Amino acid sequence: MILYIVATPIGNLNDITPRALKTFKEVDLILCEDTRVTKKLLEHYNIKTSTLSYHQHSKVKRIKYILEFLKEGKNLALASDSGTPGISDPGGKLVREAVESLGNQVKIIPIPGSSAVTTAASISGFPMDKFLFLGFPPKKRKRKKFFEEIIKSKYPVILYESPHRIIKTLGELNSLYTEYNIQNTEIVVCRELTKQFETTYRGRIEEVIEKIKKDKIKGEFTLIVGKN
Repeated sequence: MILYIVATPIGNLNDITPRALKTFKEVDLILCEDTRVTKKLLEHYNIKTSTLSYHQHSKVKRIKYILEFLKEGKNLALASDSGTPGISDPGGKLVREAVESLGNQVKIIPIPGSSAVTTAASISGFPMDKFLFLGFPPKKRKRKKFFEEIIKSKYPVILYESPHRIIKTLGELNSLYTEYNIQNTEIVVCRELTKQFETTYRGRIEEVIEKIKKDKIKGEFTLIVGKN
């Protein structure tokens, strides 16, 4: 029994690896964050393997159901909507449950590939030998504490944000730099990475806010805040 953790493209479908495609073809079942999204990828490469949804709202009953497949000796692949499972998604929870329930009986094998974190880091221009990744900011509670961790970090910080909250998040971060009387640092904001309208914004936070406002705000954003 094997559980493959398979990275998928973050935008451009050509970024998938031959090993990932081979894995999807050979496993008994593909676990998807959203079956509709993953099926578009599978159909593009004419892969007929059955899919099953597994996402952040999946209940314990669904996890036990998945573990039963593994106990039967079946091989499964886990894929998120885009990028590497387990990074800001519930993939890590499934891995933990599989290891705790099945121990050495199950093999957990990573199939590496795309990740918005490393893709953005590679073009940031910041020293990235050490960095802090914080995922998505909280939507309501503890937001200030979250942003304080960013401005106090000794290392560049990478985070994700949706198009609906990108301006709000940048504004709150900018205000906190002012409140703490810290010189506003350089940031890099990447939008629609690897897609047709890929855009990278660079500069001080207030400068980047104005640049984003002038464009059509759509797609997922990856932000890198440079260290002071």
